[in-house]
Amino acid sequence: MSQIEVILKQKVENLGAEADVIQVKRGYALNFLIPNGKAYEATPGNLKHIESLKKARALREANEIEAATKLANRLNKQRLKFELATGQGGKAFGSITAKDIQDSLAETDRQFRDIDRKQIQLNKPIKRTGDFEVEVKIHQDINATLKLKVSAATNDEQSDN
Repeated sequence: MSQIEVILKQKVENLGAEADVIQVKRGYALNFLIPNGKAYEATPGNLKHIESLKKARALREANEIEAATKLANRLNKQRLKFELATGQGGKAFGSITAKDIQDSLAETDRQFRDIDRKQIQLNKPIKRTGDFEVEVKIHQDINATLKLKVSAATNDEQSDN
């Protein structure tokens, strides 16, 4: 299958960012990228305009890093509290997952709603009480540390017996 060289006008997932010159299949370029305004053909004339795209890319990346740094600083100060239902002997029922952490963050602050559960670096669900630190990958180069406090839920049914 024939390939064509295109210049990306904007960031395209799994392909590249603006000003990248990439090779893609001809059909993909002519039927999707170019008609949707995501790229244009890499002709000698178009290659001269690549500098303006590089400036736009640098500005966008700088803004993304600045926003990610601010978000990381806010997350580093954040402390979340969770309760786990426990039975006799302190055995936990259930666990705290990345989805639970994501939901709790979204309830805490509107800015945290954009954090995806895949960004929360939790190797396995938390199944015991105590204090934990969880890494959150905000940007390619920026991580935050989120502090969690997991306590045993008070069970009113046990105290009635």
